[in-house]
Amino acid sequence: MPAYMFVRVKVTDPKRFAEYGKAVSQLVPKFGGRYLARGKVAAVLEGDFDTSQGTLIAEYPSVEKIKEFWASPEYAEVKKLRENAGETHVIVIDGELPGAG
Repeated sequence: MPAYMFVRVKVTDPKRFAEYGKAVSQLVPKFGGRYLARGKVAAVLEGDFDTSQGTLIAEYPSVEKIKEFWASPEYAEVKKLRENAGETHVIVIDGELPGAG
């Protein structure tokens, strides 16, 4: 069952964060992930949302693959590149639809 990682980041060091972005984008496919969308918020339709933050949506084969990626030694090294480069929030959503299957 697919799972989705949503990342929001307020970048404080663009150069350092760009290095992280390049490195992590090469690692994501190794865990079956692919980017679906990334960029600035195009519109806020309801509620409060910090539009200065970038947003990324990635799809993986399962929640387990996301956890495997997140806990991997490879990602631990890459993650160091984003330390002090921004404020990051990450959530994972199980792609299983209620009543499906």
